[in-house]
Amino acid sequence: MSLKISVELTFSPLMDDFEEPIQQFIKKLRASALTVKENPLSTQVYGDYDQVMDLINTEMKFALSNVDCGLMYMKIVKTDRSDYEPDF
Repeated sequence: MSLKISVELTFSPLMDDFEEPIQQFIKKLRASALTVKENPLSTQVYGDYDQVMDLINTEMKFALSNVDCGLMYMKIVKTDRSDYEPDF
């Protein structure tokens, strides 16, 4: 049985030159075979639990290891919400 999830990530490097680490993090997520969407405040990754969490584990560690100090916020929903469309 495949467990589908949706994960929302916000990476906040605590440094003056914060844009490059964020862009690098998003580009590495995009390079995966998973569905990845961005908005100005966060990045969402959708797919099978094990695949999503493996990717996030690897890329969060890489992103955080490349900044002196940073925050990573994560929300997980137990369903694939990649096709969500607002109805208002």
